[in-house]
Formats: sequence, structure tokens, C-alpha cells
Amino acid sequence: MKFVDEAQVYVEAGNGGNGCLSFRREKYVPRGGPDGGDGGDGGSVFIEADYNLNTLIDYRYQPKYRADNGQGGQGRNCRGKDGEDIVLRVPIGTTIIDMDTDETLGDLREAGERIMVAKGGFHGLGNTRFKSSVNRAPRQTTPGKPGESRNLKLELKVLADVGLLGLPNAGKSTFIRAVSKAKPKVANYPFTTLVPNLGVVSPQPHKSFVIADIPGLIEGAAEGAGLGIRFLKHLIRTRLMLHIVDVAPFDESDPAESAQAIINELEKFSPTLASRDRWLVLNKLDMVPEEERDTLCSAIVERLGWEGPVYPITAINGEGTKQLCFDIMTFIDELKEQIASDPEVAEQEFAIQEAMAEEGRQKIEALREARRSARKAAKESGLDDGDDDDWDDDDYDVEVEYVR
Repeated sequence: MKFVDEAQVYVEAGNGGNGCLSFRREKYVPRGGPDGGDGGDGGSVFIEADYNLNTLIDYRYQPKYRADNGQGGQGRNCRGKDGEDIVLRVPIGTTIIDMDTDETLGDLREAGERIMVAKGGFHGLGNTRFKSSVNRAPRQTTPGKPGESRNLKLELKVLADVGLLGLPNAGKSTFIRAVSKAKPKVANYPFTTLVPNLGVVSPQPHKSFVIADIPGLIEGAAEGAGLGIRFLKHLIRTRLMLHIVDVAPFDESDPAESAQAIINELEKFSPTLASRDRWLVLNKLDMVPEEERDTLCSAIVERLGWEGPVYPITAINGEGTKQLCFDIMTFIDELKEQIASDPEVAEQEFAIQEAMAEEGRQKIEALREARRSARKAAKESGLDDGDDDDWDDDDYDVEVEYVR
């Protein structure tokens, strides 16, 4: 299955049915009077979050949806049938944006949550509605109102409590395999993970949190290098980020410099996101002699000027991961309690997420505009070979390995 996290759709609600102009015509009933019925309401378009979905790929192949029109009214005061509503099902975590006004119509965060994105047209009135003591044979009717139509953009951001941040091959997939039942692909080459993977971590009975393994970032990710621009936005929904650093990289690069490069990319993409809670996780300690571990970890922390929590671990054998998961659970429980008990904190959290989403959207749109301008310039100069793949914003052929 392909992982598609953005799609554009056109939705149109049904028109209302017209009112009927009719008079009762029956033997032995002179001047039967008006009996034209109302039309039916047009069908509306709804979007609903579905737990069983994890990609928007269906909307790439079928981008147009239209609800049924209401039927017209009939004689004998018969009302027309209402048009049938249609429901578009999307994954949990989908944001719906009106492309014409840039208005965010809804953010579906729970299974079964539903919003109306296009309202059906109101029914027309039959001539029965207009009879009165002074107008015994009205010939007025009203037509049905047209239904609403919208150009929508669907954006999927994975819903996770914790997001993993780090360079390719830092050990993010190994970590999520060690602490949950998710089994993302693990190999000794960069960009093994091409799509977000979700795993449920349960450090104690009846308590759990969701962790997201985001594809590795590289320097320049915020400007479109590697896979970063597609997946940085998935960190927006997380409550906590774990910055995983390989303390003994195979290319002998400096761990502190590599960590700082990722921090810089995060700040370029969204300053608000960069200010969120982040914990430093120093991974692959088994690759360092035991007597050198403390010195190496202290040096990395000092060079980064890190002031938050630091956790030295070895993900491949689970060393240090249990305490880390317990501390994450405590942090998330406390945060949820604050949000539930204090409306001000809840409002502040919502405002922060909205700010992060807007910063991310602006960054992505700016990058796409730059790509379109570059392509236009290349065509005008004759340097464009006509291969659309070189300019494609989205990888349509990435296979998803998505575990809830």
C-alpha cells in the first residue's frame, strides 16, 4: 500500500428539489385548491475519521465527489425525496483545508469524528405554501437552492505522543522495535525507513503511548533535501520529541555536529516546533568502550549546550530503554492532566499546534513555489528534459509499512 499524506478533492453538495405547482383535480370537488408539494433537500458531503485507514491514496485516483440532488415536489402535497448524503472516510489525524479561502475547516483527531464540508441545497416550496385567505389559487413556487461546492486539501499528520528525530541510521527504527511491537525495516544503510511507522508502547499495565518513527533527516531537509520536507510536518502533533544521536557513527562523523545539524533544520522548518519539549537520547553505547562512555556522553551534551533530559541507551539490546519509557509515560500523563484540568493550558496547547501547522504549511508551499519557478525557468531556457519525475513534489511509489 502506498503512503500518501496529501490529496486535493473537489466536493459538491446536491441541489434542492424545486417546489411543485399543482391544483387538486378530482370529480365532484370543484375548486380543489393548491396541492403542490415541496421539493427535497440536496444531499450534503461529510468527512469522517476512520481508524482502519492510514493513507489518502484513494483520493489521488478519485478527486471529485458529488452528493445527490433532492427530487422535485409533486401533486397531492407529496414532498420530494431528499438527496442522499455522502461520507468521505479519511485516516485519523487528517486536517481539511478550503483551498480557495485557506480556511481550516476541521481537524479530525478521533475515530468517528465527522464534519460537514458542503451543505446540500434547501428545498423549493410548492404552491400550497402560498395559499391564504386572499390568495386561494396561488401560482407561486420557489426553486431549490444550489448545494455548496468546495476545493479541499486533505493533509494527514500521524497522531503520536512521541516523535523520533535524528539522522538516517541513528537507530530510530531499532528503538521503536525494542520498546513496542511495531516491526519497521532495519538495515545498515541510510533511508531504510521511507514512511512514518507507529508503535504502541505500554511501560505498565493499562497505560500506553504512541510513538512515531519519522524517516531520517539530513542537512538541508527544511529546504527539501532527502525526505525531510515530506515528513517534518508529522512531528507537529507529537507532545514530545526524542532526538536520537548515534554516538559511534560508522562514517566517524562528529555526533555533536550531526545533532546540531538536525536542530538547525528543525528551527528552519518551524521555530515553534523547535521550542517544544525534546529529550536527548544517546544511542549505540555498546559500540563504545565502557570506560569511555561517560566522557563521550558528557562531551556531546556540553558541546550542544543541552539543558533538557539526557538518556544514554543501547536500543539493539534494550539497555536503558525501560527507564526512558517510564519517564515518557509520566511526562505524558502529567501533560494530559494539565490540559484536562486547566482550560488556559488546553487553549495554549491548541494555539501552539495551530502555529506549528501554519509554519509548516508556509514552508512547504514556499518550497513548492520555488520548484515551480525553477521548472518554469528551466523550460524557458531549454534545459528541461521533460521528465516530470525530476520535479515531482510527492513520491507516488513509496510503499508503506504502517503499524498501529
